[in-house]
This record gives sequence, structure tokens and C-alpha cells, in this order.
Amino acid sequence: MGYCEDIRKMIGNSPLIIVRPSVAIINNKGEILMSRYSGATWGIPGGILQLNESVEDCIKRNVQEDIGILINKLELFGVYSGMELYTKPEEGEDEYHVVAIGYLCTEFEGELTPDENQAIEAEFFKLDHLPEETDPFIKNKLVELKVQLEKYCV
Repeated sequence: MGYCEDIRKMIGNSPLIIVRPSVAIINNKGEILMSRYSGATWGIPGGILQLNESVEDCIKRNVQEDIGILINKLELFGVYSGMELYTKPEEGEDEYHVVAIGYLCTEFEGELTPDENQAIEAEFFKLDHLPEETDPFIKNKLVELKVQLEKYCV
């Protein structure tokens, strides 16, 4: 069981602050790797920080476990928080505030092998052709960062 799950047992559905490192992985064709759990919205790969783990190790672990890609180099591109990242689901569900730490990666190894046990989908998309079902917060940040991301495109 992870740290957040342990805390959730103690606090129930009360608000919880979650640190969620995420990474925009850009291939040599200038495409961005998007992923999602089956039926959910598309976003960039990431995970939830565990106790005694660095944000960089969290990203590397989650991307390798969930998608099969080995991250070689990460570059910080932003830290995000606020009401846009606040989730108060329907009654009886968990409430949480996310602190998102965004990274950029253009140096990686391996083939896409999404974890079928977790029903994860992963695919590279052109920045101008993101899936319609992309998380609105992620889509807005990618639009804002498009100029910065395009400098990595060949």
C-alpha cells in the first residue's frame, strides 16, 4: 500500500494534498506521448509521489512500470497548483488538491508497452492533433508550452 492510501485510511474523504509529477515525452518526430486508463481522459504520463521518493524517481518508476519507457533525462518546465487542480467528487468520494510538477523528456529508450493489467493506453500524437478526450488542464498547458516544446522537435 502507498503513502497516500495509508493517509486516506486515517483521514477518510477529507481533503488530501497530492504531489503528482508528470512528464511530456517528445519523440524525434516532434510527437508527444499521451496516456490514459481505459475510458478516462488522455493526459501526460505521471504518478503520485510516495514517501521517501524524489519526484524524478517517481516519474521514472511510473513511466517504466506503466508504459515500458526508460527515461534518461528530465528537464523541469513548471509547477502547477490551485483551484484548477482541486477535485471534490460526488458525496462519499475522496477530495484532493494536486500539486503538479511538469517535466520535459526528449531522451528515452524502449518501446511503448502499456500495462494491460491496468488497462493503460499510450500513443504518440502531434501537438496540433491531440485527442478530443484530452484532460482540459493538460491541453491548456500544452498549448501554453507549445513554443517551448517545439524547440525539441526535429
